Amino acid sequence: MTPEAASVVIVSRGRPALLRRCLVGLDQQDHPEFEIVVVADADGVAAVEHMGWAGRVKVIRFDEANISVARNKGISAAAAPVVSFIDDDAVAEHDWLRRLTAPITEGRADAAGGFVFGRNGLSFQWTAREVLADATAREISVDPNEETILTGSAGRGIKTEGTNMAFRRSLLIKLGGFDPGYAYYLDETDLNMRLAEQGTRTAIVPRARVHHGFAMSDRRQADRAPRDLAPVGASLARFVRRHREGLDPEPVRRSERGKYRAALLGHMVAGRILPTAVEPVLRSFDQGWVGSAALEGPQPDFSENPTFARFIPRIGAGAGHEVIWGWLGRLGQLRRRARKAVADGHRATVYAFSLTSLYHRRHFDPKGYWEQRGGLFGRSLRTDPIFKYWKRSERVKREERLRDENSGFKRTKTLI
Repeated sequence: MTPEAASVVIVSRGRPALLRRCLVGLDQQDHPEFEIVVVADADGVAAVEHMGWAGRVKVIRFDEANISVARNKGISAAAAPVVSFIDDDAVAEHDWLRRLTAPITEGRADAAGGFVFGRNGLSFQWTAREVLADATAREISVDPNEETILTGSAGRGIKTEGTNMAFRRSLLIKLGGFDPGYAYYLDETDLNMRLAEQGTRTAIVPRARVHHGFAMSDRRQADRAPRDLAPVGASLARFVRRHREGLDPEPVRRSERGKYRAALLGHMVAGRILPTAVEPVLRSFDQGWVGSAALEGPQPDFSENPTFARFIPRIGAGAGHEVIWGWLGRLGQLRRRARKAVADGHRATVYAFSLTSLYHRRHFDPKGYWEQRGGLFGRSLRTDPIFKYWKRSERVKREERLRDENSGFKRTKTLI
């Protein structure tokens, strides 16, 4: 194991299909030396075994609904000097891990976070943010193409998103890992605040990118309408009592409850939830807040000395990239070509255009290729004009520049 080695921890519960897709994405990472640690429930463990990956990754069965405890188990099993985290409902771009961990392995930072694309795969869900003692986060301006090193301060942490973050393992262990009292929500934010108290350096790495979809869980519907806010209320109460010590937490409670009430009413108006569901969900927030003082979890055990289990990506560094493009009406043919490229050991991207100005969407197919669809004249960025005339070849070149500028790998293009 080299000093540049990294561990990737994935926590999965109730989403085996998404876990498989996440792993397929990691099978295309160009990082020179890494391992994968999967902490999952029975369905997730079965999914890894069904893929034939049981011998390729470390698998830890964990059935409880506590992401902090699960992440601590991942840290315990991780053997590399740097530990990174990605959610099971996210997919990493091929150079994600290499870019994310570089500031730590090269000694410029102690922690790192990247940018996160949202549901359309083209607009950012989260970029660079800082978090305050009342748990509110606000965006900060950074160079969108170069890393920025930041240091937090008392009451102000540098935010790393749970689905795209990395830390020096020795520092995680020194801080006691993730607080088990945060079963869900604010778990990594609490860690960010504790890192700030230590005066540590955090690198914001814009080119370390993952795609995150906000998948359905037992706490929220597929359309993001919340089902149960008790863990949110409990975690928020714990957070403000820890990081706003000596100050009245009630204003924070009222403010956050008001935001969730407005959001629930919005879901109701949109027809996503019934009117009778609003008050019960809000009561669950109140119950979580009141019961937060009793929340504790098992303290992590970082005493073991794990062995590094190097993961060999099927499509790693040096692989080519086939760009396949054509009309939407021939999508089946485009996809078949992409699947063949992946089977031959290449990365692949499909562009399927209609003769319209429809907006674009981008996603990673579980078969191992990226697919972007939309109108030839439509916009892919929010800053694009609603309509702009393009030739197909020029449109493909432009989209590729947006996606993989300075990626450095060889490309071939296929027109169908």
